[in-house]
Parts: sequence; C-alpha cells; structure tokens
Amino acid sequence: MLERTEKKKKILSHITYWAVFNLGMVLLALGVALFKGPNNFATGGVSGISILLSKFITPLIPFLNQSAIMLIINAILLIIGFIFLGKECTFKTAYCSIVYSLEMWVIETLLPTGVLPFTHGEQKFMEFCYAMLLTGAGSAIIFNCHASSGGTDIIALIIKKFSKINIGIALLISDLLIACLSFFIFDVETGLYSVLGLFAKSFLVDGVIESIGRSKYVTIITSFPELITPFILEGMHRGYTSYKARGGYTGEEKTIIITVCKRTEAFKLKLKIHEADPTAFVILTNTNEIMGKGFQTT
Repeated sequence: MLERTEKKKKILSHITYWAVFNLGMVLLALGVALFKGPNNFATGGVSGISILLSKFITPLIPFLNQSAIMLIINAILLIIGFIFLGKECTFKTAYCSIVYSLEMWVIETLLPTGVLPFTHGEQKFMEFCYAMLLTGAGSAIIFNCHASSGGTDIIALIIKKFSKINIGIALLISDLLIACLSFFIFDVETGLYSVLGLFAKSFLVDGVIESIGRSKYVTIITSFPELITPFILEGMHRGYTSYKARGGYTGEEKTIIITVCKRTEAFKLKLKIHEADPTAFVILTNTNEIMGKGFQTT
C-alpha cells in the first residue's frame, strides 16, 4: 500500500513538473511573439538575434519570419552543442529550444496580419512591461525546472568547457552587444528599451526564482513537543529535528523543534502551534534554496 502511494506521488510529481515546465515555455513564447518581436525589443539571446535578422531577411523571404529564424538558429546551436558538449547538451534543453520556437511559430501563424503590436506604438512602455513580465516569468520557471531555453546558453557552456572566461560576463557582453545593435538597425527609442529590458529581465528572473523557491525555516521552542510533532509528521508529511535546551531566563527545560516547509504549510503550522501551546516561542525565517528530500535534489 505504501509503495503504491509513493508511486502515485512520484507520477503526480512528474506530471506537475512537465506541466510547469511547459507553462514556462508558453509564457516565454507569448512574451516574445506578442510583445518583444512586434516592438523590436532585442534584449539579447537567440530571440534578440532573430528580431534583428528578421528586419532584413523577412522582407526578402516572407516565410522566414522571426519564429522560423529562431528555430533555425536553435537547431544549429543544438547540433553544435551535441558535437562539443555531448551529454551536457541535455534532452530538456533540446526539447525546450524546439518546442519554444514551434509555439512562437503557431502564435504568429494564428494571429491575423496587422494586429501586432497591440497598441500600434501608442503605448510602447506598456507593451515593454508585458514583454519583460512574460519573458522574465517564463525564463524563471524554466530555470527553476533545472533547464534552459537553449540558444546562447549552449554557447556559454562551450565557452566554459574550453576557456577560463567568466560565463556570466561573457553572456552579459554578448547580450549587451545584441541590444546595442538595435540602436543602429531600428531607432534610438527601441535601442534604449532593448538595453533597459536586458537589465530589467535579469532582476525579474532572479526575483521570480527566489519567490518560487522560497520556503520557511521554522524554529519552535515549546514545553509540549508531543502535541506539535505529530502534526508535522502526519499533517504536513515533513520531518523535523528536536533537542532539549534550557531557558536562560526561566531556567526551565524546553524542547527545540526545527523543520522546513512551504509557505502555505507554515501558516497551518502556526495555527497548530498556537492551539497546542500558546506560550511557545516560534521563529520563522525565509529561505530561498533548500536541498534534500521533499525539496530540491540537485
């Protein structure tokens, strides 16, 4: 019975993982296809390169639109990645690169001609905000699933393998170069938006990742551990660590219980503690990264 329950949990966990992973790709594709591309916000990466190239290629070859160019570039980079990186160029990266490009192609194909940009340049800042929110949230979800959308990330892995160059700086320089090219290919306003978007997205991605991974580290000092620990084990299905201690002011012997849980679980735990021992001393601390059973494994 226990083995069957664990198997169901594992299957549900896999389904949830892939559902969230694909949600990240959908958000990323929507942000690029509906807002970044139509407004020429070239904030780096393969999407930025495809936005710049489509300015010259699409008028000459109409079927090679932004999504088609992106798919071609991603395919080339994946082949290069498999040649130079082998297993490091993972299935998830290949899957994300191809599906993300195809989703963009579907969106561009289904939308009627002349609809984009939505505000026709009258509310460019609003479209910029949506572009950054959707692509930032999408990228953060994908990164949180321990994957990437491919593209320039593959180049970064190759650089890392064959040189001592700092990857973060190398990627920032390449993305900044792509963003700066929009000054010359489009106009000053678009260039300013592209450079601003490059930095805004990096802060947004970090913020969303921290928010997604945020949990609570809970320390409970109580005289009635037997009323609290069963709820942690059976009600929350979490583990805990406990040890005896003596209060410096009262001299009374207490039990200190330490556990880690999700934010929603922490709220339920607070209610239970207040019900079981209103005099308990409770400390809740935000944590952004936890590794172990029930949390991250890598």
